[in-house]
Amino acid sequence: MDYLPKDPAILVSSVNMLLRDEEFDTLESLCYNFGTEPKDLKTYLYGHGFVYSDEQKQFRPIGYDKNR
Repeated sequence: MDYLPKDPAILVSSVNMLLRDEEFDTLESLCYNFGTEPKDLKTYLYGHGFVYSDEQKQFRPIGYDKNR
């Protein structure tokens, strides 16, 4: 993958896959590899209904874990 996708659903899937498959140790290292700031990625995806979970090391739908 040479760049991060622009479509929010594909972007979430791609980022979560790269983190899950341990291509990158952290969200920060992934972002710097693709020339973006973690804050910008988090803000963009938050605007599309996703929040980053440090514990799960993945983006999840906002409110997904509230009832757990």
